[in-house]
Amino acid sequence: MAKRREMTIALAGNPNVGKSTLFNELTGLHQHTGNWTGKTVSNAKGYCERDGVLYTFVDVPGCYSLMVRSPEEEAARDYICFQFPDAVIVVCDGTCLERNLNLVLQIMEAADHVILCINLMDEAEKKGISIDFAALEKLLHIPVIGMTARSGRGMEELFEVLGRFAEGTGENDAKEETSPENDREQDFGQIQYPEVIEQEISCLLPVVRKVTKGCLRERWVSARLIDQDAGLCQAIMDCLNLELSEGIRLKKAGMQAEKHMEATGQTLEDTREQMAEVFVRKAEKIAEKVVRAEENTSKKRRQMADRILTSKLTGFPVMILLLLVIFWLTIKGANYPSEVLSDFFGAIEGYLLEWCQRGRIPAVIYEPLLFGVYRVTTWVVSVMLPPMAIFFPMFTILEDLGYLPRIAFNLDKCFHCCHACGKQALTMCMGFGCNAVGVSGCKIISSGRERLIAMLTNCFVPCNGRFPTILVILTIFFAGNQAVSDWKLALLLTGVITLGIGMTFLVSKILSGTILRGEPSTFLLELPPYRMPQIGKVIVRSVLDRTLFVLGRAIISAAPAGLLIWCAANITVGDQTILMRCAGVLDPLGQFMGMDGVILLAFLLGFPANEIVLPLIFMGYLSLGNLTEFTDLQTMSQVLYTNGWTQVTAISVILFSLMHWPCATTCLTIYKETKSKKWTLAAILIPTFAGILCCALFSQIANFVLR
Repeated sequence: MAKRREMTIALAGNPNVGKSTLFNELTGLHQHTGNWTGKTVSNAKGYCERDGVLYTFVDVPGCYSLMVRSPEEEAARDYICFQFPDAVIVVCDGTCLERNLNLVLQIMEAADHVILCINLMDEAEKKGISIDFAALEKLLHIPVIGMTARSGRGMEELFEVLGRFAEGTGENDAKEETSPENDREQDFGQIQYPEVIEQEISCLLPVVRKVTKGCLRERWVSARLIDQDAGLCQAIMDCLNLELSEGIRLKKAGMQAEKHMEATGQTLEDTREQMAEVFVRKAEKIAEKVVRAEENTSKKRRQMADRILTSKLTGFPVMILLLLVIFWLTIKGANYPSEVLSDFFGAIEGYLLEWCQRGRIPAVIYEPLLFGVYRVTTWVVSVMLPPMAIFFPMFTILEDLGYLPRIAFNLDKCFHCCHACGKQALTMCMGFGCNAVGVSGCKIISSGRERLIAMLTNCFVPCNGRFPTILVILTIFFAGNQAVSDWKLALLLTGVITLGIGMTFLVSKILSGTILRGEPSTFLLELPPYRMPQIGKVIVRSVLDRTLFVLGRAIISAAPAGLLIWCAANITVGDQTILMRCAGVLDPLGQFMGMDGVILLAFLLGFPANEIVLPLIFMGYLSLGNLTEFTDLQTMSQVLYTNGWTQVTAISVILFSLMHWPCATTCLTIYKETKSKKWTLAAILIPTFAGILCCALFSQIANFVLR
């Protein structure tokens, strides 16, 4: 048989087994990997050429089953079963093989060519777990490879197996070695359902065979018809280009089988439970034969850590303490790099200005570009880049350590009370770095209703772009105009963040009881083992995948905004600039909210990037035509007090920083995720209304009390 020159290989597996890490190692691409559920929601594709064969690897969504109950399971099933990859690599976690074998057996029932890769063998060995790969091959009759994807262990063996598949000799010959005397029950690659289900499968097989014409695994299709697999008939029709009548015939056959079983007193739920139990019991039997575990202290250490991190008594204090430490490190570490970047861009601006003047370029051309586009864009970069470059790696380290799923576990009950999904805790954590990233992360939530709630409330968590405004105001008005310790500032900021989290719960509760009414869905949240993160990869990937990605979007929004701001600040109508006239129009609403028109206008013009809100406020107060940076807190304090700021004003501005419309980047992301102008508008109006209401209530009550 001639050697194949091209092969398409599907990568499947439970979430959090290192499937995306293996994909990265195989292809050299870098899909984001981490230690919590839901990294792959759509298929990722990569290529690799080896020994004259071009391999296309497709990383399908991580799932626990092919019995469709979620979008991830449906996407995985549709690719594995209906896109006909040349082989399916099923990645398992060597530390908990029994749990992973459930999916392996289901894929073996549905696909022709399966390779089992048992990953994380380094961790398994540390825990005293050993696996008999040869015995497992004989039981399953498929190639089995032990590996550690992140270190490259087992990669050569995997490519050897793939090479045999390319040559047409990849099937394991263990099946031929099995004694013919072994009965069907001992054939561990064959799934045997309860008798009543087997009878219905036998009745369905002729119908299925006639419709599918041998293109699909007939026994698997029959079992899924009995299981009433969501959208199966439509998927088969799309795959095989069947006529509508043939699809109806399949549906009727499945319904007839269901009626037969109901006549025996067996409900559809009973059938599904029995079919699922078959895989669980089979996985247990296989694991008993091939897995050996020694007693060691690692399990006890993990249990002790979980008791501390997830208990009712200590779970929340630890979360708040970690949040405090992360903010302190971000504040402490970002100051100096921000100053260096600001000085660097300022020096370049000086050279550009000198070059324009020497070249006799008209001021009407270079001033909008230099003092508008360039200055606003570089301001955003210098303020936004350092904190993100610190925050995102720390966030990724928490992912890789396995702590983020435990945050979701701690907050699940709170979100459940709000009729929302506990996974929203994970997207909320992403929002601290950037709300656009948090919105993108909402893909991990299966329920469309709960996904929308998570998107609409994500901006109540302040991103790095809003931190500078909040930090400066906290420093000036709540530290006595003197040097404040970074710890105290971090503590104050943590209090503000806690208020934002509280608003997330409140608005989620309101939405789930009104326009997005419904019951909270259940979901399986796996608490992964604690793992030491690979610091080098964490830094590189968090900077490239998140920091620079978000920064690029912010620059795209900030550049045109800079031009608009410069024009508004320099074009006069009568005796006032457009900027000040707009501020005058907004002043009544601003006063009602405890602020003024200049502050409100700064928030409006800061729509492309929240980093420029505070500079815009100073620009308006000082009637400047350009953004001007102030590094002296005393000068900033004097400007604010001179323009009527009080502690009531300061708190109102902090509240509105916490609760107002998302930035342009986040709005664009919401539209891309929802494909809906209605929900994008809702994402703008909901936090804005909440901010106006909270600011107005606070300022009116505070002014009444202080009167």
